[in-house]
Amino acid sequence: MIELLRKRRSMRAFTEQPVDAGTVETLVESLLRAPTSRGINPWEFVVVDDRELIGQLATAKQHGSSFLKGAPLAVVICADSTKSDVWIEDCSIAAILLQMTAQSLGLGSCWIQIRKRQRDKETTSEAYIQELLGIPDHVKVECMIAIGYPAQNRQPVPADALHYDKVRHNGYAPRWDR
Repeated sequence: MIELLRKRRSMRAFTEQPVDAGTVETLVESLLRAPTSRGINPWEFVVVDDRELIGQLATAKQHGSSFLKGAPLAVVICADSTKSDVWIEDCSIAAILLQMTAQSLGLGSCWIQIRKRQRDKETTSEAYIQELLGIPDHVKVECMIAIGYPAQNRQPVPADALHYDKVRHNGYAPRWDR
């Protein structure tokens, strides 16, 4: 797992190669195996491989979602907000497990934040996606994950560039001494 973390980078450029059905099944399994608070499983997932629909999803935000139109696969991660008060955390866990599974299968991915983002002055990103995909109002959209075969080669972040200054030891004041 640490090797996957060391190599994982956000990918915003993908080849045209579609993600085969067996791989998509594995990705879906990773979502459904994500742990949730009290085992409530409030999350819901919309797997999108229709290129036209992906193109429409790519316009969900003013900034930071247009690259999605080049991805062969998108997963919209949402949750029934009436089932759990920690649905955001549960969705976030599922999203990162999806990204790590994608990485392990030779795919690239990138998180696209939707919750608390605007499509334009009148419409939230969430409301746009809910209408586009027929998602009910009580099912809240946390994010979308773009997935595909990387069309770029991003180098891992070097170990000496990690922010060890953000790590404390046995309290806030003492810094982590590696």
